[in-house]
Amino acid sequence: MPHLGRQIRFSVNPFLPRDTEGFNAYTSKPAGEGVALFLQLDVELIGPVQPQTGFVINVVEIDRAARACAVPVFAEQIRTSWRAGRHIDLDAVVRMLSVAWQRLDGQFGAARVDKLALRLNPFRKIAMDEETPRTVCYGEKFEFAAMHKLWNDDFSEQQNFEVFGKCANPTGHGHNYIVEVTVQVPADGAGFQAGAFQQTVETQLIDAIDHKNLNADVPEFEKTIPTIENLAAFAWSRLAGQFTGGTLHSVTVWESDRTYCTVSA
Repeated sequence: MPHLGRQIRFSVNPFLPRDTEGFNAYTSKPAGEGVALFLQLDVELIGPVQPQTGFVINVVEIDRAARACAVPVFAEQIRTSWRAGRHIDLDAVVRMLSVAWQRLDGQFGAARVDKLALRLNPFRKIAMDEETPRTVCYGEKFEFAAMHKLWNDDFSEQQNFEVFGKCANPTGHGHNYIVEVTVQVPADGAGFQAGAFQQTVETQLIDAIDHKNLNADVPEFEKTIPTIENLAAFAWSRLAGQFTGGTLHSVTVWESDRTYCTVSA
């Protein structure tokens, strides 16, 4: 069955009793007033396609249910914790996600919630799915710049340009890459720290490839063509088994905003 996803963007001002509803769901609804906390809830449903409409469910219904049932969970907890001066840690985020999931359960007819993720900012998310209820996935995006040349010495020059096109440029070419690393951690976040996670990615992966000529500076690519597929596999090999308090779940590498590759467990 297909998986249907919808992004619910909303803002919370912890100093106000409530937020203006707003009219621009593309940016944020509720809209927030002045300086507010921007969040995004990703709701993924699984269910049959209805033959009469071609929908799993009309996304308007996802918006309605999420804003009525789920967004208030986060808004109320943020306001309560903020005013009490309490830190909202990973465990608290997971509890909010769990309550939101419960309130969304049964809201979508024949479809059901399969995954719920809270994006704390555009580059960090915490997600839960129905297959692993005792753990959550924590992911962050990192950037690095590198150059490479796609070339196979067993091919003729003509073959290389036919297969790799401009990427076979003899002097190489560069990319501003993005890599998203996701780990699976206990639902209460025990033993996991974001700072230590970031340091592991930096030291084990980014330092090895940032501002490098992949073909010449990275030993693993001396005989392996540094395609996006092989680069994702390389990132997995460098990071698997390296995290304290979490297990590597997936690595996605983008070489442009349209081209990416994911390696997962």
